[in-house]
Amino acid sequence: QVQLVESGGGLVQAGHSLRLSCVASGRIFMYDMGWFRQAPGKERELVAGIKWSGGGTYYIDSVKGRFTISRDNVKNTVFLEMNNLKPEDTAIYYCARPGVAYASTWDQAYTYQYWGQGTQVTVSS
Repeated sequence: QVQLVESGGGLVQAGHSLRLSCVASGRIFMYDMGWFRQAPGKERELVAGIKWSGGGTYYIDSVKGRFTISRDNVKNTVFLEMNNLKPEDTAIYYCARPGVAYASTWDQAYTYQYWGQGTQVTVSS
């Protein structure tokens, strides 16, 4: 049973920052990891991904330069640093893990099969 637990969401004003955390129930060193988000009435989208080795990252164009994904394999934790937040960033944010080790397709949404419960991020104007 894979468990992913997100935290760190909240309500912030535009231009401010949040750091999201995702703690996994098992080792993550061999897995690509990703962050998705879903706004009301919109489809879920891959926001950021990181290669199992940490040597590659992906960001959707709308967050590039503002968000940073990172990982701590000792703590089995993935982070999403969100800077200069905008109202359009408002969504539920989910972390995700593939079902296969060493997938090396961290920039592809199809890579991910396991999901956390999500954490709400609300950005006011």
